[in-house]
Amino acid sequence: MQRNFLGKFLEKISNFPTWLKEIIYVNLSKEVHPESELAYTFATYKPALTDKGKCELANRYSGFDENIYNIFDYCDKKVSISEIAINTYMSMEEIANYFLFGVDEGFIQLPDNSQILNIAGFLAGKYRTGEFFMQDGVISEQQLDDAVLNYEHRAKKHNKKFGQSLVELGFISQKQLDTILAIKDEAKKRFILDHNEVPKIVEAKDYEKQIEDLKRENLELRNKIKKLLSNR
Repeated sequence: MQRNFLGKFLEKISNFPTWLKEIIYVNLSKEVHPESELAYTFATYKPALTDKGKCELANRYSGFDENIYNIFDYCDKKVSISEIAINTYMSMEEIANYFLFGVDEGFIQLPDNSQILNIAGFLAGKYRTGEFFMQDGVISEQQLDDAVLNYEHRAKKHNKKFGQSLVELGFISQKQLDTILAIKDEAKKRFILDHNEVPKIVEAKDYEKQIEDLKRENLELRNKIKKLLSNR
């Protein structure tokens, strides 16, 4: 069952005062860099089933794991990758694996944007760092080969990661490497979203009522103290 937690969560945030939304935006902009659009592109993509996929979902001929059929069902309802992850309580890494399985087996339609397959392949472990940047068109196949040689002859001996060789050779920036590794690391995490945890907006009139109640309680307390003192 689709719970649309993300939609409800965003709806609550959209009702926040503008000044509060600006604070949220500024703080998030410090953490989210332009390169993170790669993760956004995959997370917001809405996969669709092929005729083969619809037939498999309806009849379950192959007897797949129930998780696969749940994902196929969401795909048939044109739900985004992020919503599928939230509704199934899976990580983006797990969803990427199921997504690639569906595409490879012809159950899920091939995306028009090759970048979606590329980031899915990277998150699922199908592509390594160098392969990802080559598939994304950032480096050439020759540059990847040069980086491999550099890694085998130098970087590996100093226990450096392969991606660092790409940076040292000037093929990618440190920021590009850090961003894509951070995306991969974040993709391993599961996120359970409960929109009820979002603080409710308190109207000014509610504050006024709370203040009046406090004034009344304070007055009652003072009167009780006076009575106690007068009886001593």
